[in-house]
Amino acid sequence: MNLRGRNKVSATFSMSSMTDIVFLLLVFFLLTSPAITPNALDLLLPQAKGKSSNQHQASVSITKDGAYYVNKERIAKGQLEPALRAALKSQAKPTLILRAEQGVPIEQVVYVMDIANRKSYQVVLAVNPE
Repeated sequence: MNLRGRNKVSATFSMSSMTDIVFLLLVFFLLTSPAITPNALDLLLPQAKGKSSNQHQASVSITKDGAYYVNKERIAKGQLEPALRAALKSQAKPTLILRAEQGVPIEQVVYVMDIANRKSYQVVLAVNPE
C-alpha cells in the first residue's frame, strides 16, 4: 500500500518577492531623503587628521561670564572688531578660530560670527573631540 502524497513540498526559496521589497525601499528612501535634509549653516570645521595650512590665525575665546579674548588677551566687547582687524590685517585669507565655552549664550557667538561675515573672515568653530 502506497501512502505517499502526490504533492511534494519544494525546499527552494523564491527571491523575486524579496528583491521587489528591496527595490521599493530603495525608491522610497531616494525620494524622501531630500525632504529630510535640515537647513543648516555651512561651517568650516577642523579635521581631526590634518594640519592647518594657515599658521598665523587669530582666535577668539568666549567664556561663560561673557569675557572675550583675542589671542589670550582680554578685550572688551566693543573693542573686538578693531582687535580682530589688527590681528588679521597682514593675511591674504584671514581665518578666525572661534572657541566658545559650553553654556555660552548663542547671541555672543553670533555677534563674533557677524563681525567675521562683514569682514569676510573664514570662521573655524573649535570643539573638543569626544
